[in-house]
Order: sequence, then C-alpha cells, then structure tokens
Amino acid sequence: MALSKKGSRRITVDGLEYRWRIRRKPSYMQGLCWIPLTYAVEAASGSQSGTILIVTSGQAHPSNWVSVETEPVHPGHVASGIREARDQGWDPTRGGSPFQLDRSAGFIAQP
Repeated sequence: MALSKKGSRRITVDGLEYRWRIRRKPSYMQGLCWIPLTYAVEAASGSQSGTILIVTSGQAHPSNWVSVETEPVHPGHVASGIREARDQGWDPTRGGSPFQLDRSAGFIAQP
C-alpha cells in the first residue's frame, strides 16, 4: 500500500528520497492522548511501492482533543527515524508488511 501523495512531504536522507506524512485528523485514541502520534514514511522513487515505515513518536498528536501541548515533527526527527529504521533492517525498496519503529519511550498517556 502506498502513501497518498496529497499531504505528504519529501525528504532526502543519505542521498535517497522519501515521502512522509502525518495523518491530519487524529485517531480516536490519539485524539484522547491515550496513544502517541504516528507518521508514515516510504521511498519516493521507483514505480513499485515498497515497505512502509510506521514511526510511533513519543508525543501527542498536534490535533488532540484534550489540549495537550505538543512539539511539531521536524524533518530532522523524520530523518533520524529513517536512519534508525534502516539500521534495524528496514528496506524501503522491498515489499512486505509495514515496518514498525517505536520511539515512544517517555510518552505519558492521559487519563
């Protein structure tokens, strides 16, 4: 499954081009700050879609419903997540199930 081009941003990491996207509306659990923000990354080049990287961040979704303050996700955060996932074995050119990268250490769910 490929990312929608609408709303996605491009980033180049170590000479390879990727697209990344944060879901505009939070899921129910993200809206209540029970689970952290996630974003998706895929290789931008090539006609064949590969494995998508799903990064679970350590912060709340910016559009949460309980007014928890958040920091924006900067391209530097995305780049470091891509590098960490590549170090853990993510190959964005090979097909398969989404690769999960959990960076949520320190996230405190709201009651």
